[in-house]
Amino acid sequence: MATKTAVVKQLQGITFAGKTDSNHWIMMDGPENFGGSNAAIRPKELILISLGGCTGSDVVSILQKKRVPLEGFEIRINAETADEHPQVFTRIHLEYVFYGKDLSIKDIERAIELSQTKYCSVTAMLQKAVEITHSYRIEEKKD
Repeated sequence: MATKTAVVKQLQGITFAGKTDSNHWIMMDGPENFGGSNAAIRPKELILISLGGCTGSDVVSILQKKRVPLEGFEIRINAETADEHPQVFTRIHLEYVFYGKDLSIKDIERAIELSQTKYCSVTAMLQKAVEITHSYRIEEKKD
């Protein structure tokens, strides 16, 4: 079993810096009315970015192996939160947006399916606590 480590250090108020085994720092902060300086991403927002990065990496890797000629790719994520504290995510929707011409719908759907059901560890963890849905669309050229 592999072990991962992380350290989170307070810089000032609720401004924190975190670092993991990859040795890269990331800043986190909160709004001014909560004791922060509004200088960085919120910790809970990192969960959405982690989810997008995890599934996005899977999808791109799978499509590269299938030689699908993507001109661009992004994931737009919408999340609903509970009104009451701890205001957890109650629903997350991923919209995969693919840019390119003559992209194989079959390959795109399979790449998303493999990521969602087999490879993305962030999805696997989160779906135990929150409903995760997805859709996709294909655009001819990137904006």
